[in-house]
Amino acid sequence: MDRPWLHIIGLGEDGPAGLSDASREILSQASVIFGGPRHLDLVGAGARGRAWPVPFDLAPVLALRGQRVVVLASGDPFWHGAGGSLAAALAPEEWICHPAVSSIAWAAARLGWRLEEVETLGLHAAPLSRLRPSLAQGSRLIVTLRGGAQVAELGAYLDTLGFGASILHVFEAIGGPREIRRDLPADAVTGEFGQSVLVAISAQGGPGLPRGFGLDDSLFTHHGQITKRPVRALTLSALSPRQGEYLWDLGAGSGSISVEWALAGGRAAALEPRADRLGQITENAMKFGIDHRIDVLQGHWPETLPEVRPDAVFIGGGLTREGFAALWERLPQGTRVTGNAVTLESEALYLELQATLGGTLLRIELAEDAPLGRMRGWERARPILQWSVAR
Repeated sequence: MDRPWLHIIGLGEDGPAGLSDASREILSQASVIFGGPRHLDLVGAGARGRAWPVPFDLAPVLALRGQRVVVLASGDPFWHGAGGSLAAALAPEEWICHPAVSSIAWAAARLGWRLEEVETLGLHAAPLSRLRPSLAQGSRLIVTLRGGAQVAELGAYLDTLGFGASILHVFEAIGGPREIRRDLPADAVTGEFGQSVLVAISAQGGPGLPRGFGLDDSLFTHHGQITKRPVRALTLSALSPRQGEYLWDLGAGSGSISVEWALAGGRAAALEPRADRLGQITENAMKFGIDHRIDVLQGHWPETLPEVRPDAVFIGGGLTREGFAALWERLPQGTRVTGNAVTLESEALYLELQATLGGTLLRIELAEDAPLGRMRGWERARPILQWSVAR
């Protein structure tokens, strides 16, 4: 056990009986065993046991580098377990993992669900709103919770979104001798549940979020300072979001561009100079369950710019010739830049920049139906000039 010195062992609800002979041997030789109180009790760690500190911290494990150390985790240590955090802090030769059957595998086996068609989320360390992008008629999800008390909260949250008819398959101590399963409608959760819970969701009810660009304006909290739905769709199409890419949203307003960028799989920095708008950006990010993917910052650009290098930049406001020159110098090669101009001054500057730096221009002229006396007519929106270019 000297090399590697750390063994990460996945433990099921059946305790040591469910471990391989090799894992039981490693456990018997360990000088120190880390885990949650429940895990330490299951293996009878006794004086060798060390419960994880609260808040969670790897330092006590890392301080024992070179000793015979075992870390216990539920099922698969690399599914919302300590495995990923430990692997990131250690050299590959320092550790080895011995996974057990994960709780999601147990749940899928109980329900007869194809795991490749199921989405899994760790809600034990995230808000319930993280579910929002994944909810749709007929979708199947398996989620962890902080404990039994959160089952009722989950049901109430689904009900507020119109998914009250969803079925919650609530498992306690899954995969062990004390396993209990209850199937309940989300809008009528009753009873008490133990701490070791896993919930599978058969979603039924309201429509999910549209997949594509241009969510309805009514879904956002805003005070008129929002890139309207048709223009937002064209803007995001020009920005071309890709999985894992980072956006600078300069002059973010309500944060609608950042929200849809994050829903497409990216991360964003929403920079807004007005303090009274920061709250609505945060509210929108939380409402769509992607607040972990959006950094909300206050400041004027280019004096204030995010630290993370961008893959794309949207200029929603605050454009000046000097500001753009300073911004352009900061951008890595290949960065995609899109800006929308409503004023004549901004339009003139974009025409000048396009003549110098290239890129494409798009004039957006839209009209919506509106009452006109006893009949209806077209009400024109202000025209917008959109400039897109690659650095």
